[in-house]
Amino acid sequence: MHRTIALVAAALTAACMLALAPAQAPTQAATPLFNGKDLNGWVNVNCAPGTFTVQDGEIRCTGKPTGVLRTAKPYRNFILEMDWMHEQPGGNAGLFVWSDPLTARGQPFTRSVEVQVMLTDDVKDEKGTLLYTGQGDIFSIHGATMVPDRPHPAGWARCLPSERRTKGAGEWNHYRVIAKDGTLKLEVNGKEVSGGHDITPREGFICLESEGSPIRFRNITLQELPDDGKPLPPDMQCKPDEGFVSLFDGTLRGWRENDGARGHWVPQDWVLAYDGHGDMLWNERELRDFELICDWRWTGKPVKAKVPVIRPDGTTPVGDDGKQQMVEIDDFGDSGIYLRGSDKSQINIWCWPIGSGEVYGYRNDPTQPAAVRAGVTPKEKADAAPGKWNRFRIRLQGDRLTVNLNGKTVIENAQLPGLPNKGPIALQHHGAPIEFANIYVRELKPEAPKSE
Repeated sequence: MHRTIALVAAALTAACMLALAPAQAPTQAATPLFNGKDLNGWVNVNCAPGTFTVQDGEIRCTGKPTGVLRTAKPYRNFILEMDWMHEQPGGNAGLFVWSDPLTARGQPFTRSVEVQVMLTDDVKDEKGTLLYTGQGDIFSIHGATMVPDRPHPAGWARCLPSERRTKGAGEWNHYRVIAKDGTLKLEVNGKEVSGGHDITPREGFICLESEGSPIRFRNITLQELPDDGKPLPPDMQCKPDEGFVSLFDGTLRGWRENDGARGHWVPQDWVLAYDGHGDMLWNERELRDFELICDWRWTGKPVKAKVPVIRPDGTTPVGDDGKQQMVEIDDFGDSGIYLRGSDKSQINIWCWPIGSGEVYGYRNDPTQPAAVRAGVTPKEKADAAPGKWNRFRIRLQGDRLTVNLNGKTVIENAQLPGLPNKGPIALQHHGAPIEFANIYVRELKPEAPKSE
């Protein structure tokens, strides 16, 4: 009797626990991630219009420029299957999993975990240690983290394949990728060969990579798998898709050089290089309120130069001799980004101690109120070392400007009185070689008038 009561109580308890447990979504059937007809459901992040095209039921990639095509939506847990074929020996490409929507600073690729799609020979260091293969390596890139299923010989966050199963150029290979709860497994032509775990992020976009050689993809399907129903912590999620579009696609399409000064702005794969001897480079798009992302770095050699000391309020002190106080620097040059077609609203790029991001035309205008001149002076110097990539994130709404440099807000809600209502951006010629990359923009809705 007591045993029967105990069994009944246990059964009721289990039933209650089951009822209270969070319901998991049922496993979905596999569906096409590529419809075989067009690139609907995919986003060209930073490549030219002809880099990824659809022909004969395949996504065909020229490999130029280097960059990515991503899904329009992010995914968390899934099984992805696809066929791929390199057209040439030594071909290089990749499949990115749990990716951010935009490329990382100073890179043509996104923060993600890369599943290698490559036909290169094994690469070893001078000691004979195997570093990577062309047979289905998995590794984290540009800020993502991963623990490989097998320790890498050099200690890298990279899983080398257990077996070589990849077919050569002109032959189709099949990948099956299982991504679930921060764990990734890769099957090459029917057998698991590599994997990783404790991956961050573990929710994001899926990308096909363009990296120098032609490749074809087909039969791309995705089966979503259930999760625990709880949102992931922010550090385990990809960055949100904010609607940025690329202004530079490896060509000068959409850009204008002045007559008589052509040939100095040269696309070099995913980088726009300037030799310092031409003129401004103007984008053809008229912008009103917008947010701009732009990477840049110095490429020339420094010279010793003396420049004015600038106080945090934008003023320049004068010594006892009545002369402006100066300081000596290693000067790599001067450049900037014009906003709404105005050189006065230039976001400065230079090596002065005050740092890049200031608005020179307003800071040096004695007719402007002190608050305006102070507002356009950087709060701190946030520049990377010369030769390293920097990232601007510039927001202009109405006559208010905010500039973020390398993750630090150096100008915040500064007022630019008299700024034109709209106009193009320009990359400045100021006699110094410099490189730009990853130029993205998103237009903002005008702010509603404030009620009195």
